Amino acid sequence: MSIKKWFHLFWTTLLIGAGGAVIAGLALQFVNGKIDFKSVGDFFLYPLILLGYGMLVSVYSQLGFFAYLILNYMGNGVFPQKVWKYIQLVLSVLALLELIFLRTVVGGERNVMSDLILGIVILLAAIIVSYFKVKSTNISALIPTLFFMTAISIVEVIGVLRIGVDSATVFIVVPLIACNAFQILMLHRILKPAAG
Repeated sequence: MSIKKWFHLFWTTLLIGAGGAVIAGLALQFVNGKIDFKSVGDFFLYPLILLGYGMLVSVYSQLGFFAYLILNYMGNGVFPQKVWKYIQLVLSVLALLELIFLRTVVGGERNVMSDLILGIVILLAAIIVSYFKVKSTNISALIPTLFFMTAISIVEVIGVLRIGVDSATVFIVVPLIACNAFQILMLHRILKPAAG
């Protein structure tokens, strides 16, 4: 991967994170309406804050993406390729089970419905992204894409889940899933050697 390609990936992911945060923030404001704008300046400042927050989430997503690339490289080096795929599949299932059930059992007062909905949303996003990744590449991309979109996304979102506020979860999950999906779908295009 050249610096130019990485630079392109960085800035496009930054824009996707910003756009995802603006969409999530405005949708939450429309549904909840908890922010009371005191002036016209506040009304125009709010989308700018959302843009900045989305950019921060996109950088966080990119850190997770490069951590995944390193983990995948090491996993392929340590384990046979078939075994590494099974390990990724098991870790994906465990991450989803931990998100949906174990947090409620251990936490006690957690609302199981919000965790269940979040787990289903992450799983559906992972299946959809994996479908498009396989369609763009080949079937061998299925399990790594599922792993990245489930297990890595859940690890990235753990911090906001500790807050326990559903609006905060939506606010980070929307741009995070968008950034993760974009990066994994663009990876094979970026790594493709330039024609020349």
